[in-house]
Amino acid sequence: MPESPEDDDVVRALVELRTQLEHTVAELNAAAERADELIALRTAGRSWREIVFQEEPPLIIERISRALDTLGVAGSRFRREEARALQRENVSITAIGKLFGVTRQRASTLVQDRPERDQDPPVA
Repeated sequence: MPESPEDDDVVRALVELRTQLEHTVAELNAAAERADELIALRTAGRSWREIVFQEEPPLIIERISRALDTLGVAGSRFRREEARALQRENVSITAIGKLFGVTRQRASTLVQDRPERDQDPPVA
């Protein structure tokens, strides 16, 4: 019998992922706007040195990297929880690997208990 929705770790991970997707989209849109500003400054004749040294931290590439890293953590958690749920529903490790496009060994790793460092994704 499937878990109740309130007790479903996959649903919780998916809600987290959905929230992080919204945050990532907002961050990437802000980065795109900043890129437009940088292009305008450069095409107006400003030097890269002048542009970069006057840019407020975090720099554009830092914002993009941080947003994608945080999204990756949430995506990984969802993938692990989904693999575990499939295993609890008697889907074989081999089948999980095929569904996820990974080796049987990687699928086996996904369903194992998560290490302490992966327990809580970073707050963005």
